[in-house]
Amino acid sequence: MKSIIINGGRKLKGEVAISGAKNAALPIIAAGLLCEGEHRTANVPALVDVTTLGRILRNMGVAFELKDNRVVLDSSKLNNPEAPYDLVRTMRASVLVLGPLVARFGRARVSLPGGCAIGARPVNLHIMGLEKMGAKVAIEHGYVVAEARRLKGAHIYFDIVTVTGTENLMMAASLAEGETVLENAAREPEVVDLAHALIGMGAKIEGAGTDVIKIRGVEKLRPMDHTVLPDRIEAGTFVIAAAITGGSITITKCNPGHLDALLTKVGEAEAEVRTGEGTITVHGQRKIRPVSIKTLPYPGFPTDMQAQFMSLMALADGTSVINETIFENRFTHVAELRRMGADIVVEGRSAVVKGVPKLSAAPVMATDLRASASLILAGLAAGGQTVISRIYHLDRGYDNIEQKLSALGADIKRV
Repeated sequence: MKSIIINGGRKLKGEVAISGAKNAALPIIAAGLLCEGEHRTANVPALVDVTTLGRILRNMGVAFELKDNRVVLDSSKLNNPEAPYDLVRTMRASVLVLGPLVARFGRARVSLPGGCAIGARPVNLHIMGLEKMGAKVAIEHGYVVAEARRLKGAHIYFDIVTVTGTENLMMAASLAEGETVLENAAREPEVVDLAHALIGMGAKIEGAGTDVIKIRGVEKLRPMDHTVLPDRIEAGTFVIAAAITGGSITITKCNPGHLDALLTKVGEAEAEVRTGEGTITVHGQRKIRPVSIKTLPYPGFPTDMQAQFMSLMALADGTSVINETIFENRFTHVAELRRMGADIVVEGRSAVVKGVPKLSAAPVMATDLRASASLILAGLAAGGQTVISRIYHLDRGYDNIEQKLSALGADIKRV
């Protein structure tokens, strides 16, 4: 099994370019199921999740190619509207094929994705929305089976904010008869990027980026040619890398406006943060101030940055409290940070972090994607050699992170 070895204690310096956003690329690629023709998506990160989605689509009869960060797909010969368990189980976002398949082909059979290290993330809201749009949906032998002659517009209210639910139903509604209104919709930039891709295909969508999205269905769509937005979570991870090592990093090809909540908190922690057109420059300081956070749906503090921020607070001069409101089991990295000398106590969905003067290197194990990033950040700051195992999680969300960190001066390698 592969591991990452880090010899910590180096201040990172230099410039790093951000890759395309995985959480935007996946639904945008899935939107290629909505119509025939050759779809082109640029700035797609070379990640395991993207190749997994490609395998799922090829299994349906879709032509799919990922080369040089560009995906070209054609679903004209799709002959099997099914996503099997052996492929879906490795990636929860696979459920995003459900809405497009039902909307275009009138039927779909998609495996339930099962459990997840950070929480249940049920698909009940996806199913509820499709039923309101007239689909007959059943759970059979671990699969969601949905059928509809043609979906019809509906007024759908989400009890809780759901990003993939918003995306799935927005795609489905693009080909539905009449108008669909999604209330309490997700406002994430990735949702907006999907809306832009769909509008480029001829969809009629208003309100993306607000909590009320209106979609007026059309008879047919045209192939897309779209460029995926930058990955705000990758950018945020490098922001923390500068702050935690006391280094100086300029992050390019990013959108600073998508990281307002994080940048505010990093500034409160005494790091110097400057933003420009598509750039963020961070100068870490010797002293890190304690800052408490509470994760919230966008535009609040992102849950996908909680673990990385905890690594920073582990070295703060004082006590901070981290409240996780999105996922019920997203503190699995705490035990590993403790192995490195962090002083963290978890009480329900809150973690009390008492900063320590320094972290010490140790063998640790990644438990999920963002936990992997938090351990890399801790290893960069720690004295000695840190060995991180189970790094296959990392390849689901970070494109060439070791090479990017090495270019900034980190002593990091994969073995």
